[in-house]
Amino acid sequence: MINNVYLFYSVTIFVLLAATLAYLTRHHWLHALPNNPFARWFYTRLPSSFAADIESGFSSAHFDLAGNVADGDSRAGLDDVAKAEIRKIMKARRVGFDEARRIFTEARFARNGIGPDGRPRDPKFVSFS
Repeated sequence: MINNVYLFYSVTIFVLLAATLAYLTRHHWLHALPNNPFARWFYTRLPSSFAADIESGFSSAHFDLAGNVADGDSRAGLDDVAKAEIRKIMKARRVGFDEARRIFTEARFARNGIGPDGRPRDPKFVSFS
C-alpha cells in the first residue's frame, strides 16, 4: 500500500514538473507542432485596420490616419508589435501618442546604430551633402 502511494506521488510530481518545464519553454518548441484544424473554431483573430488604430488612440494631428480611412485604404494598419510597444510607453511614461512614437522611434534608431537626428553613429561614415 505504501509503495502505491509513493508511486502515485512520484508520478504526480514528475508530470507537474514536466508540464511546468514545457510551459516555460513553449516559445522554443511550439512552432514545430502541426496546426490544429479545430483552433479556428475557438479563436478568430480580429482584423486590424487604420480605423481600429484610430479608435485605439494611435492617431494625432502629426500622424493622421483619417486620410487613409477616407481614401478607403485596405492595408492592415499599423504594426502590431510597434503598437504594443508604443502603448506600453504611453502607459509607463504617461505621455501622448506623438511623444511615445518619438521615444519608440529613437530607441529603434539607437538599437540600429542611428542617432536621434537620423544620421548613422558609425565613426567611419562619410556624407557628401
